Amino acid sequence: MDPSQINLPISHRLKRSLSCSTLRLKRSIVGFLPVLSWLPRYSIWDYGMPDLISGISVGIMHLPQGMAYALLASLPPVFGLYTSLYPPLIYFIFGTSRHISIGTFTILSIMIGGVTERLAPDSDFLIYNGTNVTEEVDIISRDFHRVQVAAAATVLGGLIQVVLGLVQFGFVGTYLSEPLVRGYTTAASVHAVVAQLKYILGVSPKRFGGPLSIVYTLADLFTLLPETHLPTLLASVVSTVVLITAKELNSALRQKLLVPIPVELCTIVVATVISFYTQLNESYKISVVGEIPSGLQPPSIPNASVFSEVVLDAFAMAIVGYAISISLGKTFALKHGYKVESNQIAGVVSGVIVLVTILKLGSLFQELPKAVLAAIVLVNLKGMFKQYYDIVTLWRTSKIDLLIWLVTYVSTVLFNLDMGLGASMGFALLTVIFRTQRPTYSLLGHLPGTELYLDMETHKEVMEVPGITIFRSSATMYFANAELYLEALKKKSGLDIGKMLTYKRRQEAKERRRERRAERRAQREAKRQKRALREASQRSKKTVFSVEEETGQLNGDMHREVELGWRERENSTVFVIPETARTSDGRHTWMYLKGTDPDTTTLGSVSDLHDGDTTTLDSSSEDTLSRDLERVSLGSLGKWTWDIHSIILDFSTANFIDTVAIKTLRNIFHDFGEIGVDIYLSGCQGYEWDPTITEVI
Repeated sequence: MDPSQINLPISHRLKRSLSCSTLRLKRSIVGFLPVLSWLPRYSIWDYGMPDLISGISVGIMHLPQGMAYALLASLPPVFGLYTSLYPPLIYFIFGTSRHISIGTFTILSIMIGGVTERLAPDSDFLIYNGTNVTEEVDIISRDFHRVQVAAAATVLGGLIQVVLGLVQFGFVGTYLSEPLVRGYTTAASVHAVVAQLKYILGVSPKRFGGPLSIVYTLADLFTLLPETHLPTLLASVVSTVVLITAKELNSALRQKLLVPIPVELCTIVVATVISFYTQLNESYKISVVGEIPSGLQPPSIPNASVFSEVVLDAFAMAIVGYAISISLGKTFALKHGYKVESNQIAGVVSGVIVLVTILKLGSLFQELPKAVLAAIVLVNLKGMFKQYYDIVTLWRTSKIDLLIWLVTYVSTVLFNLDMGLGASMGFALLTVIFRTQRPTYSLLGHLPGTELYLDMETHKEVMEVPGITIFRSSATMYFANAELYLEALKKKSGLDIGKMLTYKRRQEAKERRRERRAERRAQREAKRQKRALREASQRSKKTVFSVEEETGQLNGDMHREVELGWRERENSTVFVIPETARTSDGRHTWMYLKGTDPDTTTLGSVSDLHDGDTTTLDSSSEDTLSRDLERVSLGSLGKWTWDIHSIILDFSTANFIDTVAIKTLRNIFHDFGEIGVDIYLSGCQGYEWDPTITEVI
């Protein structure tokens, strides 16, 4: 919210937000249809040829990858080509990134494959022959149902993305940190590899779903290793070696090439030609792509009855698709200096070449071995395999980010992509809560010659401001860390408020008891003197007495009583007794003794005592003695109370304030105020601290 609107009434703010103008309407339309913003200013002379070259390169890349990733989704390869055609056309109108390529993607293909094989497994489409069941599967019927499931999941996922975009749900991208995304994509590469093993080995493992499905799949593949189809394995290995070698050469010569060599396209063309002329499918039983219908199939509405079965999967795909596309888009935008709107949805790049392939060239790839497509998938995962080095990098930079990466990786591998995403996001949020609940507390000192105040523990050159303690927390104080904030303040300031207040109240109670005893002694003394005077008056009538003798006896009694009284003036650490007899001017020299029993303790030496431990007091100076007693005892608890007269709480890191924090601040003001320490707040954000909060504190 704009700070200038804070003091405006709600009705005015609502009126301003709902008001409409020509400029505001134009901005809304352009924001929804970004193509209206850049297309009128598009320069064919400046961007036409580069965009044509890049479009050809991307289109050629989509051909093999579209068919290969269709295998991950357990769909016919032609649907991978459809996926490489329609999304770019939509993103051309609605997208804001100039560089990301929308089409088939490893993670989403795997997620769709999990849904299609769960709702349309091979076991539901076995061909019955009388009472016996053959080993054949009705592939046409199975693929038709799988396409229905995939269409329902993707359409529902798209609708969810549109709704999330309308409600400005783009903020969810802020919770998908880079370590989380990289750990997630690395784990997805494991699922992709396991999904391709059946095409590489030429076996047919069972399909498992739910948590630990990847473990069960690997166990089943291990038992099927003796049944590995060697011709298929050989085709996979040869294709992998050729692709890796060609890509490395392509990378080494990229500075000398106008456009990159389409390695994948060349591979599938060569593999298709070899398969066609050597009859790999018929002679060696190597599985091939099969029929790819020419032309575009008319669009049709997906089966709505499937929506209820795929709604959770669709929501997971919507979040994952958004997270991956927006993170890639922001990466390119940051590199090339433009803005990507985080509430737009989909991708960029036109698919004219893919359209031509679907219309006229698709049937040429019918003899392409699936093992070659599986090899393309594996080789294209090389970048994700390199992300394992993140473990070393994060270990050196941030242990928390490393933990997020590892938890994301393990949970995604074991619990599948949808549950793994939820678990990793939940753990990432817990780390945020943990880091705000356990922030770093520090005391700030002044850097001489500057206006900077830095942490005194990490910067040895800073100096403490005399009498002032500046306390800062690295995170906002709120209900989860308010108690820790108070404890850290007490520890850093060196003032144990609890003990000091307990001692203060104890001393006040002792002072009240001393006053009552003194009052009772005064009353007894007054009565005794009155009685003595009365008795003296009576004796004067009868006898003559010695004034000196009577006076000496009276003085001796008073001396013993005073000495006994001062021995009772004690606290937990200090005792005070007369060191010498009363001098001629009626004064005593008093000494402080340290211990618990005035009869057994020894007199503290001068080196063991603090300043003021020894003093000469008048025997009747009870107020001065009480102050000195309190001073010594407070000193024994830690800092001298008068060494700190003010504490400044730095709230520059606070971005909100809750009721628990307010109560904690109120307690801080009250407790420190009782020992004579003033509390000040600095760095408060004006729009977070309203008058009601100030009044409560």
